[in-house]
Amino acid sequence: MTDLIMANAAHWLPIAFAALMGIAILAYVILDGYDLGVGILMADADDAERDRMIASIGPFWDANETWLVLAVGLLLVAFPLAHGMILSALYLPVLALLLGLIMRGVSFEFRAKTDGVHRVWWNRAFVAGSLLAALSQGYMLGVYILGLQTGWAAMAFGLLTGVCLTAAYGFIGAAWLVLKTDGALQAKAAARCRSLLWLAALGMVAISVVTPLVSDRIAAKWFDLPQFFLLAPIPLVAVGLFVAVWLALRHLPAADDRWCWVPFAGAIGIFTLGFHGLAYSFYPFVVPEKLTVWEAAAAPESLMVIFIGACVVLPVILGYTVFAYRVFRGKAGELRYD
Repeated sequence: MTDLIMANAAHWLPIAFAALMGIAILAYVILDGYDLGVGILMADADDAERDRMIASIGPFWDANETWLVLAVGLLLVAFPLAHGMILSALYLPVLALLLGLIMRGVSFEFRAKTDGVHRVWWNRAFVAGSLLAALSQGYMLGVYILGLQTGWAAMAFGLLTGVCLTAAYGFIGAAWLVLKTDGALQAKAAARCRSLLWLAALGMVAISVVTPLVSDRIAAKWFDLPQFFLLAPIPLVAVGLFVAVWLALRHLPAADDRWCWVPFAGAIGIFTLGFHGLAYSFYPFVVPEKLTVWEAAAAPESLMVIFIGACVVLPVILGYTVFAYRVFRGKAGELRYD
């Protein structure tokens, strides 16, 4: 049995690592997406609201970024050719992403040590870092969808996806605040969630229109029979979730706070369906139309060692994440640093 597994390792290990990397990216987009969204929404908040918003993400935000480290690490060790090609093409937006994450991390800590005008500037740095990280991620997504093309058209589409992904992060961030807060802040978050819902939908529509246009192979996977009928439930369910979230937000905040979880759960479903559609479209390519998972993969012997390590690390990260969200469940309380 062991000999059979090793004999086919060159085939199944790249697929396994692509799946692990996909799980890490999806977890990052959902988990760090909402706290980036909360950071963006802090631009339109007073001091008391900012403290409550920080309290809602405080126990989670740094752990959420662990999934980005895992995803990039898997790309580097499992698909070194793709890692070099992607990061070389996206060097500047990656630099902007790192700058944004650094600004967020530093300002998150320093805002607690200052007051007055200094705290105002650290709050602004947190908002700016959140915006920069979200916009750069969206830009990279747009350029990646176009197969790492260059030129004004690719830049324009990258900017469009940057704006739409930023709105999507704001949407899921507002949904998180609806779940974790109450009172006036919850009502304000519900209103923001309703308005950003439409921009998030625009982003999904833009990506859905452009993706089959840039690749005949993807167009065939989407529209040839019987694949069309297998893929059709994804956009239909996504539309249903958008409608369900919109209807729920019209009745929130509710007196008993009974359905406050619906917008965030719906946002998770929308993000998951969107990611599934992209993964289905691009597989088996790790760099669209240029490198498949097998062409970009490291040697099977190296992959097997890394796979064993990943099978140990991933459950630990999952366990810690579940534990943290269980311990800090419920409404966010007063922000305290002592």
